[in-house]
Amino acid sequence: MRRDDRIISDNAQIEAIIRKSDVCRLGLADNNVPYIVTLNFGYTGGEHPCLYFHCASEGRKVDMIKKNNYVCFQMDTDHEMTQGEKGCDFGMKFSSVVGYGRITIITEKSLKIKALDCLMAQYSKRTDFSYDEKNLDRILILRLDIDEITGKKA
Repeated sequence: MRRDDRIISDNAQIEAIIRKSDVCRLGLADNNVPYIVTLNFGYTGGEHPCLYFHCASEGRKVDMIKKNNYVCFQMDTDHEMTQGEKGCDFGMKFSSVVGYGRITIITEKSLKIKALDCLMAQYSKRTDFSYDEKNLDRILILRLDIDEITGKKA
Protein backbone atom coordinates (compact mmCIF):
# COMPACT_ATOMS: atom_id res chain seq x y z
CA MET A 1 0.00 0.00 0.00
CA ARG A 2 1.35 3.41 -0.95
CA ARG A 3 0.22 5.31 2.16
CA ASP A 4 1.41 3.73 5.41
CA ASP A 5 -0.85 6.05 7.43
CA ARG A 6 -3.92 4.31 5.98
CA ILE A 7 -2.89 0.70 6.62
CA ILE A 8 -4.90 -1.32 9.15
CA SER A 9 -2.91 -4.26 10.42
CA ASP A 10 -4.77 -4.93 13.66
CA ASN A 11 -6.82 -8.10 13.17
CA ALA A 12 -9.67 -6.88 15.41
CA GLN A 13 -10.08 -3.74 13.25
CA ILE A 14 -9.97 -5.81 10.06
CA GLU A 15 -12.64 -8.14 11.43
CA ALA A 16 -14.80 -5.16 12.43
CA ILE A 17 -14.74 -3.97 8.80
CA ILE A 18 -15.69 -7.46 7.59
CA ARG A 19 -18.58 -7.70 10.06
CA LYS A 20 -19.92 -4.28 8.93
CA SER A 21 -19.64 -5.04 5.21
CA ASP A 22 -22.72 -6.00 3.22
CA VAL A 23 -21.10 -7.79 0.29
CA CYS A 24 -17.79 -9.30 -0.75
CA ARG A 25 -16.34 -8.81 -4.22
CA LEU A 26 -14.53 -11.86 -5.49
CA GLY A 27 -11.84 -11.45 -8.16
CA LEU A 28 -11.24 -14.47 -10.37
CA ALA A 29 -8.96 -15.02 -13.36
CA ASP A 30 -8.85 -17.48 -16.24
CA ASN A 31 -6.33 -17.32 -19.08
CA ASN A 32 -5.39 -13.74 -18.14
CA VAL A 33 -9.05 -12.64 -18.22
CA PRO A 34 -10.28 -11.09 -14.95
CA TYR A 35 -13.82 -11.43 -13.62
CA ILE A 36 -15.33 -9.79 -10.52
CA VAL A 37 -18.52 -10.97 -8.87
CA THR A 38 -20.34 -9.52 -5.85
CA LEU A 39 -21.57 -12.04 -3.30
CA ASN A 40 -23.18 -12.34 0.10
CA PHE A 41 -20.81 -13.99 2.54
CA GLY A 42 -20.18 -15.37 5.98
CA TYR A 43 -16.89 -14.98 7.85
CA THR A 44 -15.15 -17.07 10.46
CA GLY A 45 -12.21 -15.50 12.21
CA GLY A 46 -9.76 -17.26 14.42
CA GLU A 47 -6.57 -19.10 13.63
CA HIS A 48 -7.75 -20.26 10.19
CA PRO A 49 -10.09 -17.50 8.92
CA CYS A 50 -12.31 -18.22 5.96
CA LEU A 51 -15.20 -16.80 3.99
CA TYR A 52 -18.24 -18.80 2.91
CA PHE A 53 -20.36 -18.10 -0.17
CA HIS A 54 -23.39 -19.83 -1.67
CA CYS A 55 -24.30 -19.92 -5.33
CA ALA A 56 -25.80 -21.94 -8.13
CA SER A 57 -23.91 -25.11 -8.98
CA GLU A 58 -23.00 -23.95 -12.47
CA GLY A 59 -22.03 -20.79 -14.27
CA ARG A 60 -19.05 -18.65 -15.18
CA LYS A 61 -17.85 -18.19 -11.59
CA VAL A 62 -17.87 -21.92 -10.87
CA ASP A 63 -16.17 -22.71 -14.19
CA MET A 64 -13.40 -20.23 -13.42
CA ILE A 65 -12.91 -21.52 -9.86
CA LYS A 66 -12.54 -25.08 -11.16
CA LYS A 67 -9.73 -23.89 -13.45
CA ASN A 68 -8.02 -21.54 -10.98
CA ASN A 69 -9.07 -21.51 -7.33
CA TYR A 70 -6.62 -18.77 -6.24
CA VAL A 71 -8.71 -15.62 -5.80
CA CYS A 72 -8.67 -12.08 -4.49
CA PHE A 73 -11.49 -10.63 -2.39
CA GLN A 74 -12.48 -7.12 -1.34
CA MET A 75 -15.12 -5.53 0.88
CA ASP A 76 -15.72 -2.00 2.11
CA THR A 77 -17.89 0.04 4.46
CA ASP A 78 -18.12 3.40 6.31
CA HIS A 79 -18.54 5.47 3.12
CA GLU A 80 -18.62 9.22 3.61
CA MET A 81 -18.26 11.89 0.93
CA THR A 82 -15.98 14.82 1.81
CA GLN A 83 -16.52 18.09 -0.06
CA GLY A 84 -14.29 20.99 -0.92
CA GLU A 85 -14.33 24.22 -2.88
CA LYS A 86 -13.05 22.67 -6.12
CA GLY A 87 -13.87 19.40 -7.80
CA CYS A 88 -10.51 17.84 -6.96
CA ASP A 89 -11.02 18.74 -3.29
CA PHE A 90 -13.82 16.17 -3.02
CA GLY A 91 -13.03 12.73 -1.67
CA MET A 92 -14.44 9.63 -0.10
CA LYS A 93 -13.75 8.23 3.34
CA PHE A 94 -14.09 4.47 3.69
CA SER A 95 -12.75 1.36 5.39
CA SER A 96 -11.84 -1.68 3.32
CA VAL A 97 -10.13 -5.04 3.33
CA VAL A 98 -8.41 -6.88 0.52
CA GLY A 99 -7.18 -10.43 0.72
CA TYR A 100 -6.12 -13.54 -1.14
CA GLY A 101 -6.78 -17.22 -0.72
CA ARG A 102 -7.94 -20.45 -2.26
CA ILE A 103 -11.54 -21.50 -2.77
CA THR A 104 -12.81 -25.04 -2.38
CA ILE A 105 -16.25 -26.47 -3.03
CA ILE A 106 -17.98 -27.89 0.05
CA THR A 107 -20.10 -30.98 -0.61
CA GLU A 108 -20.58 -32.57 2.82
CA LYS A 109 -24.05 -31.79 4.20
CA SER A 110 -22.93 -30.96 7.78
CA LEU A 111 -20.29 -28.53 6.44
CA LYS A 112 -22.87 -26.92 4.15
CA ILE A 113 -25.12 -26.30 7.15
CA LYS A 114 -22.19 -24.83 9.12
CA ALA A 115 -21.43 -22.52 6.17
CA LEU A 116 -25.07 -21.45 5.77
CA ASP A 117 -25.29 -20.71 9.50
CA CYS A 118 -22.20 -18.54 9.14
CA LEU A 119 -23.75 -16.71 6.17
CA MET A 120 -27.02 -16.17 8.00
CA ALA A 121 -25.21 -14.88 11.10
CA GLN A 122 -23.44 -12.24 8.99
CA TYR A 123 -26.79 -10.63 8.15
CA SER A 124 -29.16 -11.66 10.92
CA LYS A 125 -26.89 -12.32 13.92
CA ARG A 126 -28.76 -15.65 14.31
CA THR A 127 -27.68 -19.23 13.70
CA ASP A 128 -30.81 -21.13 14.69
CA PHE A 129 -32.06 -21.88 11.19
CA SER A 130 -33.28 -25.04 9.54
CA TYR A 131 -32.70 -25.77 5.86
CA ASP A 132 -34.79 -27.57 3.29
CA GLU A 133 -33.07 -30.76 2.09
CA LYS A 134 -33.91 -29.86 -1.51
CA ASN A 135 -32.09 -26.54 -1.14
CA LEU A 136 -29.07 -28.17 0.50
CA ASP A 137 -28.75 -30.55 -2.44
CA ARG A 138 -29.05 -27.89 -5.10
CA ILE A 139 -26.89 -25.02 -3.81
CA LEU A 140 -23.16 -24.88 -4.04
CA ILE A 141 -21.15 -23.77 -1.01
CA LEU A 142 -17.73 -22.22 -1.52
CA ARG A 143 -15.13 -21.85 1.24
CA LEU A 144 -12.33 -19.33 0.76
CA ASP A 145 -9.41 -20.08 3.07
CA ILE A 146 -7.72 -16.72 3.65
CA ASP A 147 -3.94 -16.69 3.13
CA GLU A 148 -3.39 -12.93 3.28
CA ILE A 149 -5.52 -9.96 4.32
CA THR A 150 -4.90 -6.22 4.76
CA GLY A 151 -7.07 -3.31 5.78
CA LYS A 152 -7.24 0.34 4.78
CA LYS A 153 -8.95 3.37 6.24
CA ALA A 154 -9.17 6.51 4.11
